[in-house]
Amino acid sequence: MSSDILNQYKSLTASSDRTKVSSVLNAIILAPPSSFDAGSRGDLIQLILQDVKAFGAGRLLPQDAAKALLAVKTLGREPSGSEVISRSENVLTLLGLQLSLKDYPDAASEALRCIANALLLIEPARHAFLDGEVNGAQFCIPMLDKASTPDQIFILSRILFLASASGSHRILDMVEEKYNGQALVDIIAAKIDLLITPTQNRTSMAREALTDVLKFAFYLLVHYPKLSDGELQGEDTHGDGKVLGDVWSSKLDSLLAPAIRVFLALTPMSPCPVAAPLSHAIHALISIPVNASLRPIWFPPVTTSSRTSSRNSPKSPGTPRGESSQPGSRSQSPGSHKTSTLDRAIAKLTAGRKSLSRSGSLSRPTSPSVTNPLIVLEKALELLDISLARYFPGKIDVDDPSVNTRVKQDTPQDSLDEMLSPLVVLLTRLCSADEPCRTRVRQFIVPDDLDRSSPLEDREDLLGRSLRMLGSVYHARLKDAIGEMLYAMADNNASTMSGLLGYGNVAGFLFNKGVLSAPGADPNAPTTTSTGEAINPITGTTIQPGSSSTADMTDEEKEREMEKLLVLFDRLEKTGALPKDQNPIRKAIQEGKLPNA
Repeated sequence: MSSDILNQYKSLTASSDRTKVSSVLNAIILAPPSSFDAGSRGDLIQLILQDVKAFGAGRLLPQDAAKALLAVKTLGREPSGSEVISRSENVLTLLGLQLSLKDYPDAASEALRCIANALLLIEPARHAFLDGEVNGAQFCIPMLDKASTPDQIFILSRILFLASASGSHRILDMVEEKYNGQALVDIIAAKIDLLITPTQNRTSMAREALTDVLKFAFYLLVHYPKLSDGELQGEDTHGDGKVLGDVWSSKLDSLLAPAIRVFLALTPMSPCPVAAPLSHAIHALISIPVNASLRPIWFPPVTTSSRTSSRNSPKSPGTPRGESSQPGSRSQSPGSHKTSTLDRAIAKLTAGRKSLSRSGSLSRPTSPSVTNPLIVLEKALELLDISLARYFPGKIDVDDPSVNTRVKQDTPQDSLDEMLSPLVVLLTRLCSADEPCRTRVRQFIVPDDLDRSSPLEDREDLLGRSLRMLGSVYHARLKDAIGEMLYAMADNNASTMSGLLGYGNVAGFLFNKGVLSAPGADPNAPTTTSTGEAINPITGTTIQPGSSSTADMTDEEKEREMEKLLVLFDRLEKTGALPKDQNPIRKAIQEGKLPNA
């Protein structure tokens, strides 16, 4: 059958009836992949590309271009076809069509899709695309700058992202170059903003375009600071200062504000709350430091009008009790009170989102007021709360098989660790960098009026799910991330963490951090509830009158206490904080001092 279709195509001429040309191209597009062997597939691709390049001199006319290139793309879905497409001369032909087909945008788009498919399937083509005679990024970046529709932005971002995975540093070398007067990071930032409203409005291809722009941005955020003269952020705890977030280049600063705008603008997805492109906005944010120059963007000062009116109005829902709606003075950067800095920060974060129109024109900016400087933190807390409730409903054990079943139903390609760990890392970084953030997270997870009458780990809320996660066997990365978040929330202080959550709940995590025994009491940690009841430092629950002695306990009460101990020591054993041979409950059972559970 392949030879028949190939011969049919060869029989065409420029004077052939256009209906016949269309029929042959449709036959190529609709033919099953098995219809072509590698040789005929490659020959057909090569012939079509030659004809498209020489419109009028071969078999095709410009009006045939879109369908002809769709045929090439279809043939290129098999690796043998993409190998032919990825040849340097063919890639140059497809790139060159962007000018000759400017009056046929659908055809120009198909040409770029042929390149994207080839880069996806043929890894060596990625390096060749960037280097040598192709130098594809020099073609695609100016096109991305001019792109005004989600479809155009999507395919160009995908090509650049796939090419960046080649291992070549060519794109990183282009960060400082100018294209139509714009730096690459500024072009990316503009496209992110351009896609926010269309994504919210579910415009065709907008979500895919925003996802791939953010992927490309993340590549630059991760790799450019390592290879440039980036500035080390804080103390180098990794030896070389070359890990995510530890080193930064100010040339990437302009990516923070649009990344935050995307994060705040997109609502939780369904059924997976942090599906793309929201997940990619989170990845971008965790790679950007909370340093002095970027702090006003991370924690935008409230606008003057909001500040004035808030004196006589309730605090925003996200503001902790007893706190102002601004970051504390210890967390503000020098000079953040100056009007010029305030204006710049607010302008960056609240800059109007640009919308796509048929002509590519931009809508007039709007400037919503900022009422809560911890708005990024609040959104992250909301997402984590919703996500954990989705995958751990009720009091379910975090390692229950139904959890993974639910995850696979929502997002077959991702694990829970991959899905939620970045979000937890974002919260941890904000807590580590900012005291009001730590206070707010503590108030959200362990409020002063917390009901401690029942085991904290049995609660059906963020606190209970977080504590149960600390004993997880199957979600190791998420377990560690949540432990670090709770530790950062507690001022990176083991005593504070134990006082807030109960040593028994966090002993395994602290053991793995090198705290091998119960830390001393922390004067800042609560010892009584808001109603004056004493808090058990091991369980974090209230101590009932008479519970310190077993003399007056009924058999039923003793049995309940024994069950609590069994659960506690079992958790310590699972997390590795307590070797099996040192578990006193296990020893007692083996020695016959306790009945077998």
